Amino acid sequence: MLCSCQLAYGQNEKKIFIYGGQITKEFIKYTAELTGKDKPKICFLPTASADNIYYSDYWYELCSDLDIVPSVMKVWINSPNQEKTWEEILTSVDAIMVGGGNTLNMLAIWKAQGIDLALKKAYNQGIVLAGGSAGSLCWFEGGTTDSRPKELTIVEGLSYLNYSHCPHYDTEGSRRPLYHKNILAGTLNEGYACDDKAGLIFINGVLSKGVALNEESNSYFVSVRSGEVVEELIKSEIIK
Repeated sequence: MLCSCQLAYGQNEKKIFIYGGQITKEFIKYTAELTGKDKPKICFLPTASADNIYYSDYWYELCSDLDIVPSVMKVWINSPNQEKTWEEILTSVDAIMVGGGNTLNMLAIWKAQGIDLALKKAYNQGIVLAGGSAGSLCWFEGGTTDSRPKELTIVEGLSYLNYSHCPHYDTEGSRRPLYHKNILAGTLNEGYACDDKAGLIFINGVLSKGVALNEESNSYFVSVRSGEVVEELIKSEIIK
């Protein structure tokens, strides 16, 4: 399952870059590099946080001294003021980054609005998809989420990547054991877990490499062997 090779970043490859926690300047910069373009256009989707204006402002703050063209796609809109369709917006950029928040609500809105279909078209065209927390979980078959009241539950993702996923692997105490429990029970398929400051790059649905912001942050491939949960550490390149 683990791919030790580092595939060349060609223009026609389908790329997904996921990380376990919040968006950072380093993750934005790395996403820009994955596009292979000078001054790439990168669109931020804060759907999971209900288009929170502070989140959007933070996005622009992080992008302020990067050589990119940043934008935000909001879904709480008045239709007469929206000059382009979701598909026109999402297929006109070089990369799309999805923020954290309520995964279940975000996916419900995307499916109701047809944004999921627009994202799939963008992905198939080679536009880089990226995100952390809700923005990483959404690309997988499913994983654990705090989107519902009282306790962590299972949410189904878009299945662009045929594995399960667990973000926040190092920060929220109940996530790691619950992820293990669900994989062992077969409720979730084997999959990838990321600490908040670690990430993974998938090319054409296959793991290409791991990255991290520091030596302490890691990503893992989690599976079952002989009735026991096994964590395989994925070697990470430190990015800045």
